[in-house]
Amino acid sequence: MEFELSPELVDLQVRAREVAREGVTEFGRFNDSWINGFSKGFARRMAQEGWIGMGWPVEHGGQARPPIERVIVAEEMISAGAPIAAMWFADRQMGPTLIAYGTADQQAEYLPQMLSGETTWCIGMSEPDSGSDLASLKTSAVRDGDHFVVNGQKIWTSFGDQADYCYLICRTTSEGPPHKGISEIVVPMDLPGIEVRPIQDMTTNRHFCEVYFTDVRVPVENLVGVEGDAFKQTMVQLQHERGGIDRLVSNRALYDMALERADRSDPIVRQRIAGLESGYRVGRLLVYREVLRQAPAGFSAATKAFCTEHQWRVSEFVAEVFGAEATLWSDVTHGLVYAPGYTIMGGTSDIMRNILGERVLGLPREPRA
Repeated sequence: MEFELSPELVDLQVRAREVAREGVTEFGRFNDSWINGFSKGFARRMAQEGWIGMGWPVEHGGQARPPIERVIVAEEMISAGAPIAAMWFADRQMGPTLIAYGTADQQAEYLPQMLSGETTWCIGMSEPDSGSDLASLKTSAVRDGDHFVVNGQKIWTSFGDQADYCYLICRTTSEGPPHKGISEIVVPMDLPGIEVRPIQDMTTNRHFCEVYFTDVRVPVENLVGVEGDAFKQTMVQLQHERGGIDRLVSNRALYDMALERADRSDPIVRQRIAGLESGYRVGRLLVYREVLRQAPAGFSAATKAFCTEHQWRVSEFVAEVFGAEATLWSDVTHGLVYAPGYTIMGGTSDIMRNILGERVLGLPREPRA
């Protein structure tokens, strides 16, 4: 089989690499730039290049370009450490979700601002007692006339303190099985009753936030899709999140730095490099299968597990190459201590293996004692 990119895709790759270098020069290089590199200025630059909503339908302001083109652009941006976080969630998840499930009024209101890079979105999903088990979430939205009244708490809400809107996963009824009663609502972050508390992690990053909702009144027209039956919508949204190139190349910039320092005369080092290069190639093909819709339903769980565990192996290699220097606080160390998060965020590797076994392979569940 021919795995080489077409000349047109190579040209796009070269252009994206050039813009990524310019972005790093102007706005700085960021480890895990899709979640740590927040720059409204670079988001607008991405919009100017036409690289937000590349695959969205033309009738919604997109360009209907092949999904592989978005992957190529995103890989170059993240690999270089260019700061794309301000537009990433909107481009990756919120826009496609609103296109699939939103009303015409919602699409007209929100999509143009996403495409221009002007608005930043956060996702109100995880809760203190509901991490990977989304069906157990408790944040409620109760109908009161022409509003929902939202009460509850979210955690690990990336850019909750910067976002213009929160795409909130909440419970509109407690009747029936846990997966029922879940709804999705667009919540403007400037509404009364919202309190955001940034969380500084051990890397000194502050993008994670706790968000508290106390009697927040949200117009009913902000409901996305079917009230009380949005769990399937959320699962589709997670497919966008779990099978993307960001799960493979988050620390690629650190890997490239390590390659410059590695002793390639050492056969063991060369063997490690060969293994990691093979991992990048396998991971890239898995991501391509996702975006080309050649993978089975639910297989993004396997893609995420492989790719994020590969990133962990990359961090181990980088630490070995830098040796004692990696124990001193630096830009490299900042990236290395982030590695434990790769296999946790977006669903842990254990949860991904459960999804793969039960939903893709059809294996029976182990009976509970």
